[in-house]
Amino acid sequence: MSMSETLELVSANRSFGGWHKRYRHYSRALDCDMVFAVYLPPQAEKERVPLLWWLSGLTCNDENFMQKAGAHRVAAELGVAIICPDTSPRGTDLPGEHDSYDVGSGAGFYVNATQAPWKSHYRMYDYIVEELPSVVRQHFPVNGRESISGHSMGGHGALILALRHPGRFRSVSAFAPVVNPMECSWGQKAFSAYLGDDVSRWRQYDACELVANGASRQRLFIDQGDADPFLKEQLKPERLEAVCDAHDHPLTLRRQSGYDHSYFFIASFIDDHLRYHAEHLYKR
Repeated sequence: MSMSETLELVSANRSFGGWHKRYRHYSRALDCDMVFAVYLPPQAEKERVPLLWWLSGLTCNDENFMQKAGAHRVAAELGVAIICPDTSPRGTDLPGEHDSYDVGSGAGFYVNATQAPWKSHYRMYDYIVEELPSVVRQHFPVNGRESISGHSMGGHGALILALRHPGRFRSVSAFAPVVNPMECSWGQKAFSAYLGDDVSRWRQYDACELVANGASRQRLFIDQGDADPFLKEQLKPERLEAVCDAHDHPLTLRRQSGYDHSYFFIASFIDDHLRYHAEHLYKR
C-alpha cells in the first residue's frame, strides 16, 4: 500500500482520552475490502506509541474486543495502541462461505489457504503478518514495538505468529487458545478445508507442533477458564503444557476457577495482560 492510498474512516469514538476508530481499506492479500479497528491512547497525539495486536475468535469481527473487553482504560493509562483486525475476508461470496460458523466467514484461522475455493481470498496469515502491519506503520503513530494477544481461534493465531517470528513480538499472551488445532474438530475441519488432507501442511499452524520443533523460545502467557464449555474437546491446554514441559519451553498457564469462554472472562483479566505486555513493550 503506497502513501497515496488512503484509508476510509468508518467511525470514530472518543474513549478514555484517546480514540477508537474503524477503517476500511482494500486488501491485496485477501482481494476484498476489509475493516479493522484501532485504539489510539492519548499519548499518541504527541508521540509514537507501542502496539498490541489483538486477534479475535470464531464468529467475531473487529468490534467484539473493542466493545466488550474493557481494554481502553488501561491501554490509555499505559500508552499502548491496540489494533484489532477482522477474523476472515468479508463479502467474497465464495460457495459455502457462510454455511457454518467454524469454516469460512468469521473463521479464517489465520492461515494461508492453499485449496480451492478458499485460496483466492483466505490468506489471513499474510494479511496479519505483512499487509496490515505495513498499513498501520504508514498511517498511525506507532514506534515499531509490538506485542500480540488473542482469544480462542485468535489465541491460536497469536501463538503461532509469535512462535513463527522470533523476536518480532516482545510478548505474546492468549485467552482460551486453540493450542493443538491438528487434534480438535475445529482445527481439523478448518485445516482440511483450507490446507487439504496432507497433515504435514498443518504443522506450521499448530502451537504444540511449533514448540516441539523448537520454533522459538518466547514465553507464552495463557489464561484459561476451568468452566469453559470448549475446554476438553477443542482447547486442550494440557497438551501445550505437556509439550512445553518436555521441551523446557517457558509457559505461564493460569487456570481461572469458574470462568467460561465469554468476554466476561476476557474483561476480568485483560488488565493483567495489558500490563504484562506494557512491561515488555517499554523495556529498554
